[in-house]
Amino acid sequence: MRRVIVFNNVTVDGYFAASNGEMQWAHRNPQDEEYSAFVAGNANGEGQLLFGRITYQMMASFWPTATAMEQLPAIAQGMNRMSKIVFSRTLKEVTWNNTKLVKGELVDEVRKMKNEAGPDMAILGSGSIVSQLASTGLIDEFQVMVNPVILGGGRTMFDDVGKKLNLKLANTRAFRNGNVLLNYVPAA
Repeated sequence: MRRVIVFNNVTVDGYFAASNGEMQWAHRNPQDEEYSAFVAGNANGEGQLLFGRITYQMMASFWPTATAMEQLPAIAQGMNRMSKIVFSRTLKEVTWNNTKLVKGELVDEVRKMKNEAGPDMAILGSGSIVSQLASTGLIDEFQVMVNPVILGGGRTMFDDVGKKLNLKLANTRAFRNGNVLLNYVPAA
């Protein structure tokens, strides 16, 4: 069975996006070699990305550009090569290569996808998708990268979960730039 993994940057005060949706704070830390290698390894072109409309439009406006290829060539190549699925009822088309638009019911579609052959799926950003899938038990792992910054307000990726979800810490990893990766799995 395919797994669904969430990977999101969050602030120390628990926000994955500022109130206006801005997420650049997650990329303002001083980088270090270990962290850069970790990020590049995650964007290796394997797996499948799941997005909502807002995150898709943000990612598609950067990764296929010359700026992305110049600034972060290994990550840009991987992001552009990866298979991507966008869940949206309002988008008419998707133009980023290797992207499929799905207009069906999110939970039903992901449940079907988990039972099909294929690579694991990763959700980046897309808080509304995270909330919907978390509350149904379809997320197998939460990878939370805590950044050493406090926003004082914003959106959590769990704004609409609506119920308590018990998680178990599976792994941690600290980076020299101050980021800390926390890996959680649903508690039995």
